[in-house]
Amino acid sequence: MAEPIALLALAVDAALGWPTALYRRIGHPVGAFARLIQVCERRWNRGSHSTAFRYAAGIATLLLLIAVAAGPGVMLHQLLRNAAGPWAWIFEALLAAPALAQRSLYDHVRPVGIALAAGDLETARPAVSRIVGRDTATLDEVGTARAAIESLAESFCDGVAAPLFWLLLLGLPGVWAYKAVNTADSLIGHREERWRAFGWAAARTDDLLNLIPARIAAALICLCGMGGWRILWRDHQLHASPNAGWPEAAMAGALGLWLGGPIAYDGVLQQKPWIGAGLRDATPGDIRRALAIYVRACLCLWIVAGTVAWAL
Repeated sequence: MAEPIALLALAVDAALGWPTALYRRIGHPVGAFARLIQVCERRWNRGSHSTAFRYAAGIATLLLLIAVAAGPGVMLHQLLRNAAGPWAWIFEALLAAPALAQRSLYDHVRPVGIALAAGDLETARPAVSRIVGRDTATLDEVGTARAAIESLAESFCDGVAAPLFWLLLLGLPGVWAYKAVNTADSLIGHREERWRAFGWAAARTDDLLNLIPARIAAALICLCGMGGWRILWRDHQLHASPNAGWPEAAMAGALGLWLGGPIAYDGVLQQKPWIGAGLRDATPGDIRRALAIYVRACLCLWIVAGTVAWAL
């Protein structure tokens, strides 16, 4: 049996997450990635630079970021093997756990459902604003519930399935390299003119790294939701992202509702297609049901991690 690094990392994350006191004191590791990206963006993504330069600078930024993320992982792996011997895997699991977001995602989505179930839209809006990038100040109950469920579905891939996939495949360096790329995509991988050239490498690399995990996440959502396969297959391509549409369509199908549709960002309404069109609007109860599916899907990943450790 191989060392169950991924299984222990999942357990630590589920039990502890990233404690608030620790976050207030030192922040989170992805914050360091964000600061490096911002420094590079300010220096290299100026309007006075040519488009070709900004493409090249974006590639250089991404390579630097991956080196900063994966390099310490390689060194720590070797250091721990030399210093801790047969117990090294436990320390590696502890270092990998912050790259997972099982507990954090659940803890951020659940308050939205609780507030909406109590009819407290004024509390639900700021709660959902912590996990989505869209404008939330004018969302009604349906829009708030829909935003929370969409974020839960998409983040199941980005925050749990994909980091675990790369942890199993490439160990500690792999999981933190993935988190670095995913952070870059969230900050600069946009299609607006300012980001299109500089963020191109981050966006395309993130698409590549999520290609398999997104489909695994979607299959687990349908499996644990006991349905949704037809909507998954029909509507996954309606999302602008080649990957995010998979878990989102799976959740829409599993819950029997529609997601997506027109969304406002910075006061500008974007006409996005409906995923699961022809079904029904989201309700506060659907957040509770979505969280139940999410928990079961995470448990399936625990089984996968344990099986891999047992089989190798």
